[in-house]
Amino acid sequence: MRFSVYAHAWRAALLACSMALLGSGALADPLAVPASLKLTVDSGEPFGLTTTPVYAGGLRAKWLGVENKLDDERVQLALCDGDRENCASDAALKFLAIVDAGRQREGRARLGEINRAINLSIRPVDDLVQYGQVDFWSSPLVTFYHGAGDCEDYAIAKYVALRMAGIAAEDLRIIVMVDTFRHEGHAVTAARLDGHWLILDNRRTAMIEDSYLRNYRPLFVIDDTGVNKFTDAPVLASMPEPAPVTPASTLNMQSGLIAAAN
Repeated sequence: MRFSVYAHAWRAALLACSMALLGSGALADPLAVPASLKLTVDSGEPFGLTTTPVYAGGLRAKWLGVENKLDDERVQLALCDGDRENCASDAALKFLAIVDAGRQREGRARLGEINRAINLSIRPVDDLVQYGQVDFWSSPLVTFYHGAGDCEDYAIAKYVALRMAGIAAEDLRIIVMVDTFRHEGHAVTAARLDGHWLILDNRRTAMIEDSYLRNYRPLFVIDDTGVNKFTDAPVLASMPEPAPVTPASTLNMQSGLIAAAN
């Protein structure tokens, strides 16, 4: 997912945020927090922000479309999970193998296993290149069938895999935000562990706590209840931004804000 933070350019950006995994250097973690570092924030929602429901707009329509596909895919995954020898879907078997690996671990290790495995299983490709569309949100089995996707495809796959691996629905989120350095959109998965939110990002293999995330403006959060908008979202940055950024409150968040999710 890549989009300009200026409203008129949301549909123009074409390169996927998922290009961060291209090349071995992309697995370096300049913002990674060591697993031994004590977590410091205890929030009800990621970033300690409040939210309000979103009842209309492009982002909600995209998520509803994914949810409809997930209903069918959960049935297929359940059938394959119960009879893997006769499962006809290689994509389902690959996805279930990741879920199995996660189930064998606990706590942070479970989150890290699924984050790493999905990052390595999906090749970063822009929506326009793969689907001929600027905006296409893919369900996990479609993503694994192609073996490719962009940032929201990684995030959706992790969200579903973590849920199947035993993480409670109330402890999982998909977050849509703006990278204030690159002036583009990004999507990640967030998982709550011991009251603290960890960010699972296709741009890095290590997980980072929300309070350590820098140079992002969180805009929307998605979970089993639907799409919600962060209110008064700050810029999460430790240094001045390289260029002025339109405040999130001035953007049209109800219709077409994320028309280009690539």
